[in-house]
This record gives sequence, structure tokens and C-alpha cells, in this order.
Amino acid sequence: MNPSIPTKIPFLKAHGARNDFLLTWTQEAPRENHARIARAICDRHAGVGADGWLLVTAESSGQADGAIRLYNSDGSDSEISGNGTRCAAAFLMDSGLAGPEVRIRTGAGIKLLHCLQQSGTKFEFEMNMGRAVYSHSGFETLGLADGPRQVSILDVGNPQCALLVEDFEFDWRRVGAEIEHHPRFPKRTNVSFVRRVNEHTLDVRFYERGAVETQSSGTGSTGAAAAALRLGLVLSPVTVVTPAGPLEIRMENEELFLRGPAEIVAGGVFYL
Repeated sequence: MNPSIPTKIPFLKAHGARNDFLLTWTQEAPRENHARIARAICDRHAGVGADGWLLVTAESSGQADGAIRLYNSDGSDSEISGNGTRCAAAFLMDSGLAGPEVRIRTGAGIKLLHCLQQSGTKFEFEMNMGRAVYSHSGFETLGLADGPRQVSILDVGNPQCALLVEDFEFDWRRVGAEIEHHPRFPKRTNVSFVRRVNEHTLDVRFYERGAVETQSSGTGSTGAAAAALRLGLVLSPVTVVTPAGPLEIRMENEELFLRGPAEIVAGGVFYL
């Protein structure tokens, strides 16, 4: 291959509440160096720009309509993204391969999404996130640079660490980066800073593993709501207010359901 000729990688860009992703059919992507490609294509200045890159494979097994593999903008891979999975569902529906009930195979298992409404390239889905797995019954104490902090540690398909806060008037991004790389989390963790507004509302900020600050997070919102529900701070349904707008979480028979938007905004070719 002539190194002066760029590799052309087709993509579609979508976002779920301003948490943005680039989606490429697996068969149209190079077979190797996915981490390097993710860093390049997600670069906000020298690439297309996104929080993550999703490789999508169509399935005809009957168990799922498609499968996804997620690479964060730093090149690391992740089990699942709630917002990203909604974007993949929109991608499959827009391609005529699924809908309005979409099953997607993720690193956290097969997820079922129901399309509640569609207007052109704008979609709204409710996604069954499954049950949260908690590492303890309440709080755990983490030793941090500015002193110990009580946190709630759980898994909603990927690792989550939720901190209750009274406001966001502190350097929560620095704290999020410290917690992401804390020895307590050998595979790193997503971090959410959670402020209770009322019995059905939370205000949340996100510092995501491999993507730093994001405008919203589907799994982060799910983890924040699950932690607050377990601690008795809120009741289902829960509105999670993010910088990009609200996401809705409800609990039914211990299973968590995430409702939110997905919008396809562009398509093109990236020259690697």
C-alpha cells in the first residue's frame, strides 16, 4: 500500500443528547489498528470529532439486529454506552435493518430498545439497561488528594462511581480524573457528580472513562439514578438533568429503563 494514499473510512455521525459518536460498518473499516484510528477520527481538531467511534455489524441470527464495538476517543474500548447504543439503533433503523424494536449486541450483552417516536433523522428510544450490580450496600470511602470522599460504586454494563454533591462550584473535572485512575478501579471507571434536586430529579455532571467530560451520559445517568434510588434519595421515575438536557430513568422489577434521544446529523469519509 502506498503510504501517501490515505485510507478512506466512511462514517455517519450521530449524537444522543450531545454525546456524539461516529459509526462505521465493520466491513468498511480497516481490520487492524482500531485504537489508533479511533484517536485520529475522534480528534476534535484534526479529525471529524466525537466522544467515541462505533463499529457496527449487521446480524441475521434472529437474536439481534446488529452488534457494536465501542472505542472511546482516547482509543480504549468500552463495554457499552447508553447514548451510543441509541445512536446505533438509529443507524440500523435508518439503514432499513431494524425497527421499531431494535436488539443490539454490546459488550454488556444484548440490549432491547423501543423506538417511541421518529421524525426524519431524529429518534427517541427507551432502552432496557438491565439491573445494576452494586459493590456494597451504601457508601464506600475513597482516599483522594483533597481528603476522603464517600462514593457509591456500581456496574450498569460498565463501571460507575457516583458522588453526591451539594453544587458544582469546585474542580469536579480534576476530581473525576483522579477517581477514573484511582487504584480502586484497575480498569478505570466512569464518574458522575450527583446533586439531588427533588424526589424525582437529579442534576448530574459526567467525567467518562476514556472521553473525559461529556455533555451527557446514558450509562452515567443510569448509574446516578440507580445509586440515588438505592439510597432512598429519589423515587422512580427519575429525570436526570444533564448539560445537554434531560434523560429519563425508570425502574421496574429492579430493571432500569433509559429514555432519551438520538439524532443522525452527518455522514462522510475520513482520510486516515
